[in-house]
Amino acid sequence: MKKRNSAAAVIVCMAFLTFSLVFGFNLSSIFRLSVARSTSGYDTESSELKPMRKRDLLKTMGKEGPLLMPPQQSPEKIHCDRSHKAYDLCSINGPTVVDLNTSTFFLMDPTASSTQFIVEKIKPYPRKWENFPMARIKEITITSGPPGPQCEVHHDSPALVFSAGGYTGNVFHDFNDGFIPLFITINSIYQNQDVILVVSKARDWWVSKYKNLLDVFSKHPIITLDNDTSTHCFPSATLGLISYGFTSLMPYSSQTLPNFRGLLDKAFGHGQNHPYSISISSEKIDRRPRLVFISRPNGIGRVILNQDEAKQVAEEIGFDVMLFEPTSRISLHQVYALLNSTHAMFGVHGAALTHLLFLRPGSVFMQVLPIGTDWAGKMCYGEPARAMGIEYIEYKINVEESSLVEKYGVHDLVIKDPIGLQGRKWSFDVMNIYLKEQDIRLDLVRLREHLKEVYRKAKIFMEKEG
Repeated sequence: MKKRNSAAAVIVCMAFLTFSLVFGFNLSSIFRLSVARSTSGYDTESSELKPMRKRDLLKTMGKEGPLLMPPQQSPEKIHCDRSHKAYDLCSINGPTVVDLNTSTFFLMDPTASSTQFIVEKIKPYPRKWENFPMARIKEITITSGPPGPQCEVHHDSPALVFSAGGYTGNVFHDFNDGFIPLFITINSIYQNQDVILVVSKARDWWVSKYKNLLDVFSKHPIITLDNDTSTHCFPSATLGLISYGFTSLMPYSSQTLPNFRGLLDKAFGHGQNHPYSISISSEKIDRRPRLVFISRPNGIGRVILNQDEAKQVAEEIGFDVMLFEPTSRISLHQVYALLNSTHAMFGVHGAALTHLLFLRPGSVFMQVLPIGTDWAGKMCYGEPARAMGIEYIEYKINVEESSLVEKYGVHDLVIKDPIGLQGRKWSFDVMNIYLKEQDIRLDLVRLREHLKEVYRKAKIFMEKEG
């Protein structure tokens, strides 16, 4: 049973995000803000998720042992490691010149044989098991000859080459398949070294949105494989990114999510004085815990139908509630300033919850799990939250709280056995049921009990940390 549930977790999590991208749910957009104030407070208990064992998480990925071994330096001038489920990793251990017109990296080795040139191909995106996104990744050639073009721009630092294609544009994938693997790779291969980022499919919006984060990884401007017309040369190069699968799977001490969050703070922390943030110098006794309530627009699925009433419950308990609805008009600096100064976050399972990475350790995160999303919610957001030291609480909806009951009835397989249905015939039709057709009408009595526990923990955190 554990293996079936673990496999379902991967299917649901990845399929959810594929579905979101295909149907245009660009949840990487940030938020529109509205603020509401109120008073009063209560307290009780709430159900929480027990953490999954690391071994179970590794089994979910389908590979143990070698996946977690740090990369070893190869004596070969050109070497590709293709042993991992999620990624390939190639290295050029010597002077390298890149022809951006053909996306070809040449080893500049005058001793190379003219009759036995080495040629390797790589798509530097860490989802190689999945055909749909990999079809959108440009293939890059690595060769020992014939000699490449003359170098026009000389660099003293090695190149790290990856793609910002695939599922990029969905905030979960931006981090899970992009920046977290980039963080792991730099810490594994180039720790305390300078590196130059060479990026395929680096679209203007992506470069603009993540400029400050890219600047933390490298002090050099990124080189774009698609737009730059110069010929660049490097002392060496690595192509591809190391990925452990899910955001919480970072097994080495320098690669933990708290370490990654420290990097986010470097990139966006100077936004802490933004007006959306709370001044820590304010008198604690005069403030209420702030709750960020992430809203979903109508028509995309998993919408809380009684959102206004749910917000009112949170206010009655004693929260200062800030309601968010996805938009693209707020910068990551503003979002970081808000979440870095809040005490609790609450929302329905979806890619926008990836912004829990901006929460402070010790703050509280409550995820609403619609029918059919239990394991995906734990894997994609519950375990990463715990890995960051965030107090994680889940609200698993009852059957009566799902709009699917009205259409299918309580005895239908859709309601009674979502994992069984997903495991037998997981498809876009099935995804459409759980991710797009399903909305939620929260039981306000149950919600109140859960939010009281969120409030209790958030209040303790506020009094301790401000």
